[in-house]
Amino acid sequence: MKSIATVLVAALTLTLGAAGALAAEQRAILTLEAAKVIAEACEAKAAEMGWRPVIIAIYDQGADLKYFSRTDDAQRGSIQVAMLKGQTSANFPRSTRSFGEFIYKGDRPHGAQHVPGLVIFPGGLPIMTADGQHVGGVGVSGATSDQDEVCAQAGIDAAAELLK
Repeated sequence: MKSIATVLVAALTLTLGAAGALAAEQRAILTLEAAKVIAEACEAKAAEMGWRPVIIAIYDQGADLKYFSRTDDAQRGSIQVAMLKGQTSANFPRSTRSFGEFIYKGDRPHGAQHVPGLVIFPGGLPIMTADGQHVGGVGVSGATSDQDEVCAQAGIDAAAELLK
């Protein structure tokens, strides 16, 4: 009888320990709802400002495409650019602008500009939760790169309530 009780206690301890480990490993995720809000706000910002049509690529924390939007008449060449901007900011918790500033600052070459797929000009922003968790990235292309970045920020700002 004592050995059955010991086995039950051990099993219960393992089960509770595993449940605790799973709870500790939970991370915030970028929901489809939040991604749609980001894209809609990006599109609205570009239209409101009278900028060229944009393409929006939104990636989750694994740098997997979560949502994609191409406004009417957006230039086809911007598809890949938006996707690369979004992937860069999904892979690294920093803006694509910051990569360019880092690379071209100082006297020595950094080499980051030679990393395949790494974008070093504005238009890609990391998507962060209110408590600082990196949950993805958004890339915008079609307008000027500065305007693309403004659109991306407008999208993230619009989804702030969903990123808590």
